[in-house]
Amino acid sequence: MLGRYRIVRGKRAADDPLPAGIRQDTRKHTRHVLRPDSQLVRAVLAQLDSAAWRRFATAYRRLLAQRHTDDPQAFADLAALARRHDVWLGCNCPTAKNPDVRRCHTVLALEFFRERYPDLEIVMPN
Repeated sequence: MLGRYRIVRGKRAADDPLPAGIRQDTRKHTRHVLRPDSQLVRAVLAQLDSAAWRRFATAYRRLLAQRHTDDPQAFADLAALARRHDVWLGCNCPTAKNPDVRRCHTVLALEFFRERYPDLEIVMPN
């Protein structure tokens, strides 16, 4: 199973426990294959409207496709891991600046995996 979770700074709220399984930090400063480009993140957060989100989503999907072309094994390995274990992709969203979890790169990454690996169980955020 592949899903997403929220990374928080400091103590987690009691009603927001960490998910059981393998958690992977996919934020922009990591080396994760699903990390967004820092410039893309800065641009979308500078003007978080529908047009900016569409530009981010298009560019991020293009980035994932290019990374998949360059290194398909990294994606296949993540899919294989998610077939054996619950794997959670982490990001700070939702935040005060971006309160809509559906406007998070992890949701786009989950959609990418749903398209490329149709046998993989994908859990989308509520």
